[in-house]
Amino acid sequence: MSIITGKTKLLGIIGHPVEHSLSPVMQNAAIERLGVDYIYIPFPVKPENLATALNGFATIGVMGFNATIPHKQAIIPLLSEITTTAQLVGAVNTVWRTETGWKGTNTDVIGFLAPLKPLKRPWNTIKPIILGNGGAARAVVVGLAELGCPEIAVVGRDPDKLGQFKQSWDESALTASITVHSWDELSGLVSESELIVNTTPIGMFPHTDNSPVDSFIWEKFPKNAIAYDLIYNPSPTQFLKDAQQQGLTIIDGLDMLVYQGAAALEIWVQQSVPGEVMSQALKQYLFA
Repeated sequence: MSIITGKTKLLGIIGHPVEHSLSPVMQNAAIERLGVDYIYIPFPVKPENLATALNGFATIGVMGFNATIPHKQAIIPLLSEITTTAQLVGAVNTVWRTETGWKGTNTDVIGFLAPLKPLKRPWNTIKPIILGNGGAARAVVVGLAELGCPEIAVVGRDPDKLGQFKQSWDESALTASITVHSWDELSGLVSESELIVNTTPIGMFPHTDNSPVDSFIWEKFPKNAIAYDLIYNPSPTQFLKDAQQQGLTIIDGLDMLVYQGAAALEIWVQQSVPGEVMSQALKQYLFA
């Protein structure tokens, strides 16, 4: 473990609650491997204390931080600048100091795309399906549009929320078109889709026997399709087990977690970050 001195620079994550966050595990592993004089710690910040916390961070010289629930949207008005990606997603998860104040971006898009880009699929002909229409789904939409997917089907259970989700993209700079569908329409969508992404928490530990879709759904997918679950504990989820049984390529959420964190750390320390070290630290912590 690196020695903390009076010169050690502060990084961290804010959330409420934040005790469950795995970011300190992987970030400090990468920091130690890089040999840079930083430490990454959790900061529990209640919603009503968010502005006070940012002022405090500026006062004590915090160099940067991640934001998690419930601060990803609420923090935007408190920042001096946000990137185009953050504007599209409508949320910020990474913040750093600049001469003009705090600047924010969203590295969830980078994290989501990390395991997909090496697959070299014809993304401009693929019409993916997203399960869920919450904050995580927004980052996935932006990522899929960046890949070149022309049309994205979003499946949800609440018609009002689905409508609001679609409307939120109508005047954006998004290149893909968004269609929204009720859950009972899912079985009719899958035969023409080569990618399905679960952004819901269904199947997350400790409810490991649950899946957001019925097992028979997988028989309708093309055999070269990809099933991607943003959940990383358990690994694989029941969702992915069922997909794998039908011969689909499966991806869990661990790479997304690692590479969104690596992208943030690269912004803060201005050098390449060892994602494999972060992944190994997480696997050891979660599954050892």
